[in-house]
Amino acid sequence: MADVKSPAAQIRTQEVDDLLRVLATIDDPDKVFELLEDLFTIREIRETSQRLAVARLLDAGKSYAAIEKETGASATTIARVSKCLTYGSGGYRAALDVLTQN
Repeated sequence: MADVKSPAAQIRTQEVDDLLRVLATIDDPDKVFELLEDLFTIREIRETSQRLAVARLLDAGKSYAAIEKETGASATTIARVSKCLTYGSGGYRAALDVLTQN
């Protein structure tokens, strides 16, 4: 039987680790935004930010319909974020914890 790597193991390369190190080191939100502008399209930044907003609203107990109306996110996106909040690796939970501390 072939050795099958998990999806996380397949994406966690040296290049990804370099990006993570950079993001974890920059403590100026304006500098992080400048990096995001260079790395991503405006649409990608908006869609990623939207997912975090969806996670926040799901965590607050809002309904899919209310979240769709408030954020413009599709039901598919809301369901995907919900699944990650419940069964994911904890990234959304860590992000929400950061947002509630500030």
